[in-house]
Amino acid sequence: MERLLNPYRPGAGTQPPALIGRDDIIGDFEVALRRAAAGMPGKSVVALGLRGVGKTVLLNRFSDIATQEGFKVGFVEAPETGEFRTHLAIRLRQILLELDQAGPVSAVVSAALGVLKSFVLTLPDGTSIQLSADASVGKADSGVLSEDLTDLLVAAGEAARARDTGILIAVDELQYLADEEFAGLIVAIHRTTQRNLPVVLSGAGLPQVPGLAGAAKSYAERLFDFLSVGELAFDEAAQVLTVPAAEADIDIAADAVTEMVRASRGYPYFLQEWGSAAWNAAPRTPIGIDDVTAARPAVRQALDESFFRVRLDRLTPKEREYLYAMATLGPGPHRSGDIAQRLGVKVESVAPRRSTLIRKGMVYSPAHGDTAFTVPLFDDFMLRTQGTRQSLQGRLLNEE
Repeated sequence: MERLLNPYRPGAGTQPPALIGRDDIIGDFEVALRRAAAGMPGKSVVALGLRGVGKTVLLNRFSDIATQEGFKVGFVEAPETGEFRTHLAIRLRQILLELDQAGPVSAVVSAALGVLKSFVLTLPDGTSIQLSADASVGKADSGVLSEDLTDLLVAAGEAARARDTGILIAVDELQYLADEEFAGLIVAIHRTTQRNLPVVLSGAGLPQVPGLAGAAKSYAERLFDFLSVGELAFDEAAQVLTVPAAEADIDIAADAVTEMVRASRGYPYFLQEWGSAAWNAAPRTPIGIDDVTAARPAVRQALDESFFRVRLDRLTPKEREYLYAMATLGPGPHRSGDIAQRLGVKVESVAPRRSTLIRKGMVYSPAHGDTAFTVPLFDDFMLRTQGTRQSLQGRLLNEE
């Protein structure tokens, strides 16, 4: 069929043609946003899940809802480089300049710009973030991130309230925040909530985020609603495939739907890849099981190149060896001791490797001593591409 009219949209954080099965999470966010707008801020909403479940899609949806409600939105993808505060300052600069231009001169908004200027001057390259306001001496200039970020978000919240609006700070990839950054953000949001300011934090991250938040500040669990985002139930996954097709006057045979849901395991990103490839493979409506079979090589190639391999390429040979050992044990989760045994080493000797893989977002610990992949079906990818017939030691020598 005509590829130009293909309704499916596989991509990183790309809004799907039909956002199915997430109504409850979106509803929780809408309540939190509207309560903040009414001067009753509560818990912030954080979406948690594996790769490919649609966390970034939800965060973008939250941003759209906030914009529709009249909020100013600052969207930040937490970098692995430790430059979160700089990215946040850039977003808040845009928001405060918009507030400054939204009405007559306001002393509160001008004061917030001065606090931002002070904050910017504490950044490693703060001079590159241009602001004409004079720095507010004694505000956001201590060099202690938790104190300075609190001063900044309180000032921004007061400026938003003065303009009868609110601010949403949406942070993707929360697991990449450094301990100091996460602690600072938690302290700042805690203070704006205590002050009943219209500042809302929403976030998305891998399953280890609650543990990281709790380690940063013990009261974090009282500030956040951690909402699990997982694979879709069969009926929901089927709708992800059939609704966009029906809107284009295309039918999908029941057995074709069943096979695509089975192969994708109900993960939203995989469903988009299957729907897109099956559409392209089908000569006409309805899309049948033969079209799904014909689409299989294209789906595998797309997932291998754009979803799996880009993550594998970031790893050292030793890290790949660890993940390959995990894969030979099955989907997981697995005990750390079992992985070490498969590698033929003591568990203590590979603990640093495991910690690095957690920091890189490749694995997480669902329970003490357990390790699981953050990427669905990554075990299958490792077994297919890394060679099941070679010994682990032999693979490592070949790669090094």
